[in-house]
Amino acid sequence: MAVTSTIAYCENTDVYDVYPGVSTYDQKTRLYGSWVAQGTANTYVMNNAGHTTVLFKDGKDLGTEESSLPNDTDEWRWVEADDQLQYYETGTNVATLNSAIWESGVDFDTLLTNTRRNASRYFESKIDYRTAKEVSLDREGNYPFIVIRCTALIAVVLLLKTQDPDNPILSSFQAEIDEIIEGINSGKITLTHQVTADSSKGIIRDITYTSSKIRPVELRYSATGLSGYDLVKVKIIDAGVFGTGTYSVWTKDGDLLKNNQIVTAEKVNGDFQQLAYGVQIRFGGGTDTTATAANDEWEIELYGSSMDATVSQVGSMSLTRGGYGSGTGYDI
Repeated sequence: MAVTSTIAYCENTDVYDVYPGVSTYDQKTRLYGSWVAQGTANTYVMNNAGHTTVLFKDGKDLGTEESSLPNDTDEWRWVEADDQLQYYETGTNVATLNSAIWESGVDFDTLLTNTRRNASRYFESKIDYRTAKEVSLDREGNYPFIVIRCTALIAVVLLLKTQDPDNPILSSFQAEIDEIIEGINSGKITLTHQVTADSSKGIIRDITYTSSKIRPVELRYSATGLSGYDLVKVKIIDAGVFGTGTYSVWTKDGDLLKNNQIVTAEKVNGDFQQLAYGVQIRFGGGTDTTATAANDEWEIELYGSSMDATVSQVGSMSLTRGGYGSGTGYDI
């Protein structure tokens, strides 16, 4: 993917969740130069200030740099050619300005945004070729939690390394990052968009469920009759105990998912029963007298068993044949 991507797999709040103290690494630099009156009324200058993109006075962000000589209170600009800060304020003097704490730096929200994007590019660069380089959103528009967690950890590490490279917390964060990336690359951790060897066996998700009622508890067999992908709808029609309560099933048709009814008001019996594409479903409850609840609904995500897996725990190994002779043989 393009190196100019602005996609970030985590938000600022995710970074704070990983390390609440991250705000202390805001990359502000104290300015120790002295202000002098410039000559223009209410205008002051500090020479040899150094590159300044954001100016802070006593911790207050003074906003966007002006493009010309400041002429209103708290306006400022940095003149690169002269390495000079210019600042405007009425009703003050040199002594008062020099008693304040002045800092240069970057806006922390901007810094964190850029760091999250860099962390996302770092994550993509570490993902194995068998995994898509740009992570897909799930059907609810979210990135997988493990990706959010990993990129937030990377963002914290990037920030800490710039100012506190000896921080002991770095090693534990880096170890978790390495473990997650190794898990994704080996197939031990799968992402939302990946098709695995068992994706054809189905995943059950609640849409509407009444607590303590009968629900789907197990699937068996593979979707041998499915070509591609389907999101199968299962819905309780009639409330009742085993042998009385009923369920129906809908699959995709030529136009929509969940639009083709293939099971109509079948009695729930507690054994494996028809779902779709050769897959069977079993309902269960807490006791033999537990009942179904009308209008409870689930979806079963299925991939056809003929689809190639996009992730595997099987990797490749190079075989090199060494030369014959003393101390030589076959090397792997």
